[in-house]
Amino acid sequence: MMQYKDIEYSLKRSKRKTASIYVERDGGVSVLVPEELTDKQIDELLEAKRKWIYTNQAVWRDLNAARVHREYVNGEGFLYLGRTYRLKLVEDQPVPLMLKDGYFCLRTNGVSPDTAFKEFYRDKGKKRIAERVGYYGDRLGAQPKAVKIIDLKNRWASCSPGGNLNFHWKCMMAPPTVLDYIVVHELAHLIHHDHTKAFWNEVDKVMPNYQERKEWLRVNGAGMDL
Repeated sequence: MMQYKDIEYSLKRSKRKTASIYVERDGGVSVLVPEELTDKQIDELLEAKRKWIYTNQAVWRDLNAARVHREYVNGEGFLYLGRTYRLKLVEDQPVPLMLKDGYFCLRTNGVSPDTAFKEFYRDKGKKRIAERVGYYGDRLGAQPKAVKIIDLKNRWASCSPGGNLNFHWKCMMAPPTVLDYIVVHELAHLIHHDHTKAFWNEVDKVMPNYQERKEWLRVNGAGMDL
C-alpha cells in the first residue's frame, strides 16, 4: 500500500493512456496510472481528487452501514439472481447445496456452508456468465480469450491486459439485468481500457439504460455477500 498524506491507496502502473482513481467495494482507494507518470504527478492527482475520494468513501460507509450478516440457520435468506431464497438444513442429499422447491437446501455434513455456497455460485456462473458474454460480445464485436469465475476481493469483475475477463462469484447474487450490466461493462473494456466517454458510449450502444443498473449495483452491492 502507498500513502499520500492521509490517503492510503494501492498503485498500479500499466501501458494505459490516462490515470484513474477508484473507491473500491471495500472502501479502499485504487490508483491506475500510465507507466511514465512520476510520483509527484500521482501526488498532484490525489490532491486534486481529494474531495471526490472523501465523498465517495463517505457514501461507501453509509451504504455498508446496513450490510447484511447472514447465518447458516433455517430460514435465513440468501440471494441468487436477485431473488431471496430461505435456507433449509437437511441431513442427506447428493450435493452439499442445491435449490429445491424454492429453498436453498444445505447438507449439514461435508464441506463448510461457506464453501458450499461459493461453489454453487461459481458453478452456476460458469454457464450463465459465459452465455451472456457470448450474447453481448457478438453485439459489441468483442470476445474475450477466456472467462473465469473467481474471488476478486474488492471488484465485481476485471479485464486483463491479455483479453481475459474475470467475474466475482458474488455477481450471481445480482438480478439478471444487473449481471448483464457487469458483463457489458467488462466487454467494453476489451475495446476501451479506461472509463472515457468513448467507453461509456460503447456500453450505451447495447444497453441504453445502463445508468439504472449501475446505480442499483452501487446501492445494493453491499448486500451481495455471505
